Amino acid sequence: MTDLIVVKNLTKVYRMGDVEVHALRGVSLTIREGEMVAIMGPSGSGKSTLMNIIGCLDQPSDGEYYLDGVSVADLNDNQLAEIRNQKIGFVFQQYMLLQRTTALRNVELPMLYGGKGGSRHERAMAALAAVGMDERMHHKPNELSGGQQQRVAIARALVNEPRIIMADEPTGALDTRTGEEIMGIFQKLNRDQGITVILVTHEHDVAQHAARIISVRDGVIAGDEPVQGRILAGTPVAAIGTEAEAMDEVAS
Repeated sequence: MTDLIVVKNLTKVYRMGDVEVHALRGVSLTIREGEMVAIMGPSGSGKSTLMNIIGCLDQPSDGEYYLDGVSVADLNDNQLAEIRNQKIGFVFQQYMLLQRTTALRNVELPMLYGGKGGSRHERAMAALAAVGMDERMHHKPNELSGGQQQRVAIARALVNEPRIIMADEPTGALDTRTGEEIMGIFQKLNRDQGITVILVTHEHDVAQHAARIISVRDGVIAGDEPVQGRILAGTPVAAIGTEAEAMDEVAS
């Protein structure tokens, strides 16, 4: 595996009037292509700031960040936008779906902004099938359960075939069983497609699904260890049953 993400002595300082908040204090780490890593820490630890910098959503105050061998500091806004669209797929706790359009249209959206070649419709259908949502592609978000909406969000993150998926508290709004199914999807994408998966979480049980945990506390790396007793989820894409059936019963 090659080094995909290399961070050297990153600092991030937010200034609010006369007050300086040091969110990151000299963070260095390397993530190799094909890893599944959890960045774990309590609220205010700096983990979300680190995620935003790795995801090219924010710039550090100081330090170096190399993505696939390229210095991110040397990229202009258009190049950063292209990286966010092509190389990195984002999954958030609150799904971020457009409520008035179907799952299929939600998944097609990233391809409207310089997506890869091929039929948008066909690529979106394939992404939905990969997360077990091909039979509900014409449903709108308010017709789907929380777990199903998160599956659609993962399909949207997948549709441009990114090398990295960044998931920020992806199970935070879900019950335990549904959260386990979602974690199984991330493990399957990592195992079968070789996608580098970076989870950002404050929950130890979620982090245990990764192969490596990077602990962040007070803006510094407090630990970086392989996971002992890793949790391996079942086969989730065929296991929509419980939630889907419950939604159908409510609808009827």
